[in-house]
Amino acid sequence: MLGHLQSATAISRDDPVAILARLEAGSMPIGSMLCEALHAVRSHLGMEVAFIAEFSEGARIFRHVDGRSEHVTLCVGDSNPLEDSYCQRVVDGRLPELIHDAAQLAEALLLPVTTELPVGAHLSVPIRFSDGALYGTFCCFSTRPDGSLNDRDLNTLRLFAAFAGRLLETQAKSQQARQTRHNRVAAALAERAYGVVYQPIVHLVENRIVGHEALARFTDEPLRSPDKWFAEAGQVGLQQELEIALIEAALQGFDLLPAESYLSLNVSPDTILSGVMGEVLRGWPLDRLMLEVTEHALVEDYERLADVLGPLRSKGLRLAVDDAGAGYASFRHILKLKPDVIKLDSSLIRNVDSDTGCRALAAALIRFAEETACKVVAEGVETEAELAMLRRLQVNKAQGYLLGRPAPLGRRAAVG
Repeated sequence: MLGHLQSATAISRDDPVAILARLEAGSMPIGSMLCEALHAVRSHLGMEVAFIAEFSEGARIFRHVDGRSEHVTLCVGDSNPLEDSYCQRVVDGRLPELIHDAAQLAEALLLPVTTELPVGAHLSVPIRFSDGALYGTFCCFSTRPDGSLNDRDLNTLRLFAAFAGRLLETQAKSQQARQTRHNRVAAALAERAYGVVYQPIVHLVENRIVGHEALARFTDEPLRSPDKWFAEAGQVGLQQELEIALIEAALQGFDLLPAESYLSLNVSPDTILSGVMGEVLRGWPLDRLMLEVTEHALVEDYERLADVLGPLRSKGLRLAVDDAGAGYASFRHILKLKPDVIKLDSSLIRNVDSDTGCRALAAALIRFAEETACKVVAEGVETEAELAMLRRLQVNKAQGYLLGRPAPLGRRAAVG
């Protein structure tokens, strides 16, 4: 972006150390801090233009720019050959870091820009990362000569270049880490390094399996829980692709389900809002499918979410809110989406027989479900005592290790 981004606090022209201290103590994005630093240096030194350039594959790329003159307009993203730049010659030692008047230097006159622009005063210092790797340069220049510049000014530029180097290294590491995460999820998708297991949902009164929840499993390194894979996919923009891949894999087992039972599929609001679910579920019996909304964060547009789900629900698709009782977001989902099923989170069911707080909240949700004509499914049932308490609370459907462990279809544990 051309021109500086002015911060809320006034920038001192006379105390570079104080400027850097304020920038480091603030909470601005890295790009904004670099623009502030450029503006501060340019103002302090009385120069027309300041920029940070990256060296990449033989080119000098302008990553951050501040200032302009009637002769100079630089834009972020502009580039030119390194060999045609002052920056490369300063790094090579062919030009000094501090130039009072470029027209007085034979090496500078080899570059057409020196006379065409023209270039008068010029300061440039390398930006290096902590391992010594060269990123590029931190530069200031004016079209007029300036004999007042001195070593103190050059040291100021070096101070800001070191600051920029720390920020740019942090940014580069963050981008590299994100790329690593992206590659990991993309590889899992490309290699189909995932599978699906099915956990039975049991009707406690009738002692029979009425449905199954499809659960993701991953075989790629690192070995970790599915929620971490989906969280990482969300961070790198692959959540929808991963969710759809798992839903399609889960549907491949549909014909192996017991007759009259349903299949419950986990999906986030963002994937629903994309509108892709209609196509994914096309041709499948919607009256035997249920979507479980899994996102823990708040949904910004419940009305739009309900509108997208409306046509599918009108054809028999059921909607469940997952993890009820685990946080505020699930309560918002229940109130706004009016689901067919409320799934009580395993954290609520764990020790429901002995923890009065969990029992009271579970009872409240059960009563709410009764008032709003919702069904309730208790998740994570692991002990006979928990099961007995759920029966007392009049919960009719449940799932958990006590009732059946997740497994491929055909290897399900018997109903206890």
